[in-house]
Amino acid sequence: MAKVFLRAGKERSALRRHPWLFEDAVGRLEGRARPGDTVEVLAHGGKPLGRAAWSPEARIRARVWSFDPAETIDDAFFKRRVALAVARRQAMPELAEQEGLRLIHAESDGLPGVIADRYGETVVVQLNSAGAEKWRGAIVTALVRATGCARVYERSDSESRAQEGLAPITGWVHGEPPDGPVVVGENGLRLAVDFAGGHKTGFYLDQRDNRRLLRELAAGQRVLNCFCYTGGFSLQALAGGAEHVLSIDSSGPALEQARANLILNPALPAERAEWLQADVFEALREFRAAGRAFGLIVLDPPKFAPSAAHAEQAARAYLDINLLAYRLLVPGGLLMTYSCSGGMGTERFQKIVANAALDAGRDARILRRLQAAADHPIGLAYPEGEYLKGLLVLAD
Repeated sequence: MAKVFLRAGKERSALRRHPWLFEDAVGRLEGRARPGDTVEVLAHGGKPLGRAAWSPEARIRARVWSFDPAETIDDAFFKRRVALAVARRQAMPELAEQEGLRLIHAESDGLPGVIADRYGETVVVQLNSAGAEKWRGAIVTALVRATGCARVYERSDSESRAQEGLAPITGWVHGEPPDGPVVVGENGLRLAVDFAGGHKTGFYLDQRDNRRLLRELAAGQRVLNCFCYTGGFSLQALAGGAEHVLSIDSSGPALEQARANLILNPALPAERAEWLQADVFEALREFRAAGRAFGLIVLDPPKFAPSAAHAEQAARAYLDINLLAYRLLVPGGLLMTYSCSGGMGTERFQKIVANAALDAGRDARILRRLQAAADHPIGLAYPEGEYLKGLLVLAD
């Protein structure tokens, strides 16, 4: 096994059990290691710190599998880690009835670069790092054993793979494709999941609890759902008794799927739903000029800041979209606003939302802080795992 020696003074992160070792922390590599190979990590003075996956082309030069320097990284290791992640979800009562579920949340479950979501009898896996790629077979086998699922689809086409020097890979890796669309239940509604062509693994499972909250708030409201994707928030608003729900997205296929999801739920009042394909920023400006107003607005935009390097540009976009929303809210209206950008910290996001209220001349207060559902845990040693942050704001 090759050995990675850290530079002097660069071992603090590893001692605090953070799983990333950046290129500027690595002093030298003793021995030969190919992408994904397991390497022994040592402090500058030679103290063993753990075992990691080597990635010579990435800025994150190594991702730690284990902080136990004696632990063997083999098929049995992945069998244990995957089984533990699945068992954690099974032990959570609030997840028991959910058919769409995150089973493995990468670094926060001790499996850097590995994402696995379950949609009924289908598990969708993303392998986003050189180490995860190296252990593909062991990870898929462990998922099948831990879940008893009928099939596994690989959706390894994220931008992070390119940063690791890996080509995209998609397709079935276990079992036979289903006969038709995969449909799952979430909080009493039915939703079809396009795990082959949709965003992420097909759906935004992290927003499950926040969609349920919207349902509780929607009665009698005129709701505007921005960046609606396949209508998860929209359908919950209708189920909660909204007077009218206007949903906007720039993607025609996403809106087509949203309309199909509405059809899957015949008890919902389809006549109260309106779908609009448009650029959200432009549409909100047009609504303002037309004097339209809403009692509840959802802003769930795409990732404006994939990294800290994009934070300034993203800050302007978040300020603009929240300012436009405030100007469309009735007095006493509610704003559910989110950022899924890992490069946008929670404190900074709150300041942006506050500045937008100030610019709009609105007095606003936070009623709730919003975050990802319980199947998306955040490792205390890995704060980067808190990518989704949100606020429920009351604006006078």
